[in-house]
Amino acid sequence: MLRLILADQLSESLASLKEADKKSDVIFFCEVMKEATYVPHHPKKIAFLFAAMRHFAETLQEQGFKVRYIKLDDPVNTGSLNGEIARAVKELEPQKISLTAPGEWRVLKMMTEWEGLLDIPVEILEDTRFLCNQSEFNLWTKGKKQLRMEFFYREMRKKFHILIDPDGKPVGGEWNYDKENRKPPKSGMTIPKRLTHKKSQITNEVLKLVEKLFSHNFGNLTPFNYAVTRPQALMELDHFIDKVLPYFGDYQDAMILGEPYLYHSLISSYLNAGLLLPLEICQKAESAYHEKKAPLNAVEGFIRQILGWREYVRGIYWHHMPDYADLNYFNATLSLPDFYWGGETNMVCISEAVRHTRYHAYSHHIQRLMITGNFALIAGLDVRQVQEWYLAVYSDAYEWVEMPNTLGMALFGDGGIMASKPYAASGKYIQRMSNYCKTCRYSPNEITGDKACPFNALYWDFIARNESKLRGNQRMNYMYSTWDKFDPEKQKNIRAQAKTVLQLMQDKQL
Repeated sequence: MLRLILADQLSESLASLKEADKKSDVIFFCEVMKEATYVPHHPKKIAFLFAAMRHFAETLQEQGFKVRYIKLDDPVNTGSLNGEIARAVKELEPQKISLTAPGEWRVLKMMTEWEGLLDIPVEILEDTRFLCNQSEFNLWTKGKKQLRMEFFYREMRKKFHILIDPDGKPVGGEWNYDKENRKPPKSGMTIPKRLTHKKSQITNEVLKLVEKLFSHNFGNLTPFNYAVTRPQALMELDHFIDKVLPYFGDYQDAMILGEPYLYHSLISSYLNAGLLLPLEICQKAESAYHEKKAPLNAVEGFIRQILGWREYVRGIYWHHMPDYADLNYFNATLSLPDFYWGGETNMVCISEAVRHTRYHAYSHHIQRLMITGNFALIAGLDVRQVQEWYLAVYSDAYEWVEMPNTLGMALFGDGGIMASKPYAASGKYIQRMSNYCKTCRYSPNEITGDKACPFNALYWDFIARNESKLRGNQRMNYMYSTWDKFDPEKQKNIRAQAKTVLQLMQDKQL
């Protein structure tokens, strides 16, 4: 039997590995150009996945498995997943192909065609590494007008008995401590130093390959400090739990100039690639609370992102695909400005978030949602271009997690399937949650004029131009009551300012 392992399936507990026969089965990995280039992936993302794949293949080989590994620069590499699976079937003549369901709709569609194309049985197994399978999620959606993550999360807490008292109630009496997790940054904060990992020969070979073939892509390849094996990923997890988690809750929404990581975990890339598993992460965080190593608001907030949010967005993706990909509630069509790809901009917040992205293939969730995502929302940037950008530039991005987070959460492009209201905000939010505005040429206190923060006019213009779709939303009542209090002349000037901002954006002068 031929058992295919994808780049985000690097787990020994993978369904298609569990029953593998070391004598007769072949474990198959391949690096193919089509998957490396369907969006212009960040070089660090490509290097991380290739290095992690090669190390995982080596581990399986050391355990006695027969491994077929096709490298990207192998002279006979056909360059596509279809081509490599066909070549492997022709050369090895297996009786069957076994694989674990992929995380992306387009890949699953491709795989469902292999049986007919290759004239061989293809077994697609459920990905049991996730904590909520799709049948369970679909059952949860039955009869619900709104699919809110908070209620899904509570069910998941109960199912796995995470932070649950013996009487079945949430530890501490509350399900959610988010109200304690929105503190702005304060001066003198000490940010923990992060781990670096010694590079193996495998990793160095991959870095040379990626430098040779993908140096034109957006993003810096070096320095490269990613964990690329499960032991290294476990070190990252333990470091976060022991040194960083205690402060995560209070400041998870904060942003500081020159600080890309603050108190965030940096484990999403390892989790989404399979080097770490969701339940083990949640249980380690829960133990930190019970051992009094971290406060409840930090532990609950962290667990919610994994046990709640991560499982929820995957459920939304598969529940609504493929139609979900075509949604564009606000008909947003403006082209992505070049400052998303590192072009010059006077907006310190955008510049900082993009700089972190360029150097690290990472920016934390508030930068993604309330800086780059918020700007894209209120400016009306093309939803497909925005999604492609997020998918390309972050090392933890795969379509199942990127699309709902971008289209649904950041852009409200799904019309409210995920979020109860758009996450639109003016420069005042950025001023409150960061120190970015202190060094910016634009003022968050001004709506119109040369020094006005671009977010301000764009925010009110977004409210005004989408009135027919949003005024009926109860959570938008305060915004519209405020807009209604502006006199007609002020409203006219704000909308003219927004038009000027968009023109400056298109002229690369913003």
